[in-house]
Amino acid sequence: MEDVRLLMGEARTFAQAELAYQKTRAAFVGAETRSIAVLGIGAVVLVLLAVVALVLGLVIALGTLIGPWLAMIVVPAGVLVVAAIMAVSARSRVKRMLALLSNREDA
Repeated sequence: MEDVRLLMGEARTFAQAELAYQKTRAAFVGAETRSIAVLGIGAVVLVLLAVVALVLGLVIALGTLIGPWLAMIVVPAGVLVVAAIMAVSARSRVKRMLALLSNREDA
């Protein structure tokens, strides 16, 4: 009976230590996730600002060659063409992924 009591006490101590460990892990993961999200959002914002600066510079550079009004039409049109190509590619990849997932569920 004494051995069972000792075993129960050790099991309780182990469970409390494991709970404390998991709480510490969860707190660490939460803090790191928050930091990663902030850094990721900051990186995306800076990349978007760089793309805007690049497009603006392209409008200014082309403005000297073909005129500012035509440059303001050509550059956004080019950006929209690239965006359309990316959207079509993303759409086809989504369709392919969904087809693969639906086939996998049927099997």
